[in-house]
Amino acid sequence: MSCQTLVSACQAVGRAGPLTWWWSRPLNVDGSPAGVWVRTGQSCNVPAAQVAAAAARPVLTLAAIRQAFRQVAFALPQVHVQPEGDVTLVNLPTFFEVRWPVQGVQPGEVATVDILGRSVRVRPLARSFVYRFGDGTRFGPTTDPGGVYPEGTVRHTYTQPATATVSVSATYGGQFSVDGGPWQQVGETITLTGPAKGVQVLEARARLEAG
Repeated sequence: MSCQTLVSACQAVGRAGPLTWWWSRPLNVDGSPAGVWVRTGQSCNVPAAQVAAAAARPVLTLAAIRQAFRQVAFALPQVHVQPEGDVTLVNLPTFFEVRWPVQGVQPGEVATVDILGRSVRVRPLARSFVYRFGDGTRFGPTTDPGGVYPEGTVRHTYTQPATATVSVSATYGGQFSVDGGPWQQVGETITLTGPAKGVQVLEARARLEAG
């Protein structure tokens, strides 16, 4: 954009020029760049006092964003089991699926936090899952959220009757956006385990009776 255009843009609204754009980007702890430049505003006349105030403004670092990411109230993954009723049979394939409660921030949802006066949006993403079947075996890490009969692909067959305590862990990654700018990777993960559930594993016995 030419200098004359920048001056004319301000003159059109009765202000002195030239038009100035404001840009910012987060920094690492050591002061090195941690993301892309994002245009955060513009002005037709920037007083020296305003420039000095901007220079004295605390720097938004990637470390601060990661700390805020770790403090997000993520939704705890819950494990759903089929057959329904949390009862299954020995030698019968049992299906497992991750489900998300209403409480907490689920994968894909957006949480907005204020960091040093900046509006930072955080969007968690589910990276992987680990299923614990309660008989000493587990499955994962996997990106498979499981499913229900018959399409579900996370299955386990118990070989002994027991009360199995099952659960699932989710590893969250995430993205962030500063002041409405583009989404960028947080570059950090956090793993959370959902509530355990008891599943009764029963043994079916068949017998013949005289009619």
